[in-house]
Order: sequence, then structure tokens, then C-alpha cells
Amino acid sequence: MQIVRDHLYVDQADRGASAAIGNFDGVHLGHQSVIDIARTQARALDAPLGVLTFEPHPREYFAPHTAPFRLMGREARANRLQKLGVDKLYELNFNAAMAALSPQDFARNVIADGLGLRHVVVGADFCFGKGRAGDAADLERFGREMGFGVTIAALLEGQKGQVSSTAIRTALTEGRPRDAAAMLGHWHRIDGTIVGGEQRGRELGYPTANMSIAGLHPPRFGVYAVLVDVLDGPHAGQYHGAASLGVRPMFNGEVPNLETFLFDFSGDLYGAELSVALVDYLRPEETFDSLEAFIAQMDADCLRAREILTSL
Repeated sequence: MQIVRDHLYVDQADRGASAAIGNFDGVHLGHQSVIDIARTQARALDAPLGVLTFEPHPREYFAPHTAPFRLMGREARANRLQKLGVDKLYELNFNAAMAALSPQDFARNVIADGLGLRHVVVGADFCFGKGRAGDAADLERFGREMGFGVTIAALLEGQKGQVSSTAIRTALTEGRPRDAAAMLGHWHRIDGTIVGGEQRGRELGYPTANMSIAGLHPPRFGVYAVLVDVLDGPHAGQYHGAASLGVRPMFNGEVPNLETFLFDFSGDLYGAELSVALVDYLRPEETFDSLEAFIAQMDADCLRAREILTSL
């Protein structure tokens, strides 16, 4: 997959795609349906399949001090889009110049002249341009004027309502990772590099791989049954495990992180890239009267997680 980050300097080979447009946070089933329509158009036009998105997320640009809300970072999003067969990822820099474009200027300068897109697909609730002044109907009109096709995709309804990043965040906040997965079409994953910890888990007989969740929407704090992909290094592969997400109240922690214990694993993972999928929420974070009670609870957590994961 080719990543293009500037619409002003685009190789000829990267132009002419059929592209889905949006933020694609989580790359959920609604996003995937839009991408599938773009894929059908790409085949009909004998064109590359593209996705047009932005980095940083416009919400981060306009409100940089709000609480973290993203379901995935840029690398995780790119990895997911590559798995979906996207040929061209137009991950454009969202800056003052981009934010100032009128809807018509965005259509002309970015879609038509900049990237030379032949067809674009957007959701029915799509808004674009300065002040979100343009809507999907405006984009259709600009497409007719400027020579690119436009398809407006209906919003996807799931069993429990509309599929959206907001609904997925709510499910995760409430400790319902399976409901989130039903809307995502895949397990919700936290990806990142393993960093050094305080070695308490090792001392307790439960060595953990520690990862930051900075910049991401925090799911409900507590203990989860997880599926783990070690993405690189000598231990690359898939594992089952249990993970603690939160601030470690037993040890007076303050900064949230994810600590994952891999079942039946022995080795050094420092510096490796991990992808941890939240499968089931087991219990909230707790404090215990003694380390012995804490270890007994971890034993019970791991036993339950094993049972859940072996039944998948």
C-alpha cells in the first residue's frame, strides 16, 4: 500500500484512484461498507482503490486539549486498511491551510486537481470544507462540475443501532468489548511498543508486557481476556493472555497503561511491537489486603481467561 501525505506533490502513478473519504477511526463495519463501494467502482474503472483521510484527526486539530478519543493511531489504521486491500492511502496533513479550504476549494484543489480522483465514496452524513459547510449533496454537485464520480453510501445499521465510532467508544467505556467488536467487524486492538515497567509482575510470578495507551480512548479500566499478536522479533506470533488496563491501584499508579501477561510464554519482549485484542471484560481494577490475595485473584483471572479464549 502506497501512502501519500501531500496532495500538492503527487506522482502520476498515485493519481486516478476510486477513493473512500472519511476519518476511518476504528475502520468499523460502516467504514468497510464505504470502502467496499469504492472497491467496486475501482474495478469498474480499472483504477486503484484508495482511502482519503487526515492526520491529525480534525477533532485533534481543532480541540487539542480534549480527552483522548481515538480508537486507533495512524499506524494501526494504516495496517487495518492495508489488510482490506487498499492500494493508495491518502493520509493528508490536516493543518491551517487544509482547514481553511471552502467546500468548493477542497473538491477542486484536493480531489480533482491534487489527487486526480476518478470516483469518491462518502457516507450520507459526510461534511467537509471550512466550518463543515459542505455536505454529500454539495460533493455530488462538485463532482458533476469537476469531472469525478460520487457515490453516497447509506449509514450502516447494526443489531443495536447505527454503527459509529461514537457507539464503539461507548461500548468500550462500559466494558463491552464484544459489542464493540460486533460493530468493528474485528476485535478492538491496542497496538504499541513494549516499554520497561517496574518489574512487579515478574516478582509476583506474572511478568507483563507494558504498553502506553496515550492518545487513545481508554476502555473501561480492569482485567481482560486478550488475544496477543507479537508483530516482530524472535517471538513473533499469536498468543493468548490476560491484561490489566488502568492505573494499578494496588500500587498507587497514576498513568493509565496496558499490562499483558502472555500464557505459556518465556522470553524477552522489550522493544517489540504488540497488538492486543480485548475479547472479554473480566472484572474492574481492585485493591487487595495482601499480595497473597492479589496473586490468588490473578490466578483466577488467568484461569477464566484461558477458558474464554479456548472456546473462541
